[in-house]
Amino acid sequence: MHCATVKVGHDCTFMTKSGCGFNGGSCHQVVEQCEGCQKIMELPAGRYCSTFPNPAVKWRTSNCNFATHVKIETQSQQQAKINPLKASKRATKAK
Repeated sequence: MHCATVKVGHDCTFMTKSGCGFNGGSCHQVVEQCEGCQKIMELPAGRYCSTFPNPAVKWRTSNCNFATHVKIETQSQQQAKINPLKASKRATKAK
């Protein structure tokens, strides 16, 4: 359904016939860590996330998984520790 409280006219999964079903009855504005994200919506009521109603919860423990401005660093296979016993067994099988 379309939101009738904060994001008027935008599709919202929490909107029901009886009103907003999210905790507190409406979405919360973006937090400081959200700055630079492409999912921020500029509305007359303020700045809101287009994918999650309470962005502060997403940033509480770690990075938001919806954030478009955060780069996730992955470990390459070269940096992984190699078990020397398994490496020697593989080397003997190859001969």
